[in-house]
Amino acid sequence: GKETSFTTALLAGGCAGTSVDIALFPLDTIKTRLQDPRGFAAAGGFKGVYNGLGSAAAGSAPGAALFFSTYETTKNYLTRSVDEKYHSGCYMAASSAGEIAACLVRVPTENVKQKLQAGLFKTTGETINHILKTQGASGFYVGYMTTVAREIPFSFIQFPIYEGMKKRITKYQGYEVTTVQSSLCGSVAGGFSAAVTTPLDVVKTRLMLGKDAQGVAYKGAMDTIKRIHAEGGPSRFLSGVGPRTMWISIGGCVFFGAYEGAKSAIGGMID
Repeated sequence: GKETSFTTALLAGGCAGTSVDIALFPLDTIKTRLQDPRGFAAAGGFKGVYNGLGSAAAGSAPGAALFFSTYETTKNYLTRSVDEKYHSGCYMAASSAGEIAACLVRVPTENVKQKLQAGLFKTTGETINHILKTQGASGFYVGYMTTVAREIPFSFIQFPIYEGMKKRITKYQGYEVTTVQSSLCGSVAGGFSAAVTTPLDVVKTRLMLGKDAQGVAYKGAMDTIKRIHAEGGPSRFLSGVGPRTMWISIGGCVFFGAYEGAKSAIGGMID
């Protein structure tokens, strides 16, 4: 396919990110609460599933825009000089670069959002003040490495599947994939990657919520892993796997559909 310009990727990514985050927010909240050490009911059960939406919405457009502009730029740069049979490696490298950039925005908003979803605070302002008072500015980046450690394997699995499926379908039918086909590829790629990376997601949620059911703080990723295992063995690492897979499958569908749709609309206007 033809290359996507930086501006198109930036705007299309922003549109896609916002639409998914707002539409599927309740599933994300349920997932966070299932992963809460205090248990689902104590974290709020099915009440107030839109808690923390403001924080998520504030981060979704810049996060997705940063991801896609970095992804498309790196992908174009790498695929130009590399033989086609190594292109899936280029997609992996490009998506990793995109994730590292997007996490600069995503992690602070995620920290605020998950604390609100778990009912630890009532308002965004209160959460921000608490983080600043207790941990300083660096408190917003708690779980940054774990988030990157969750996102990179996720992208490594998702993007080659996504780009590969699109290529195969295009070859099979003799013309470019449609927006609907794109979104289905995104859904399959996303759902599979989501299920596989759930254990990393559980660790990240715990780090961001900060302490266990007894109020004892988590000290880094290794300590968190040991303590989750002690709670209930390996199955604890799959808490929230259902909503996470469902959220990201539907999300992948809406996200890539909105991205490809917005890309062709915006591309037609500015490229």
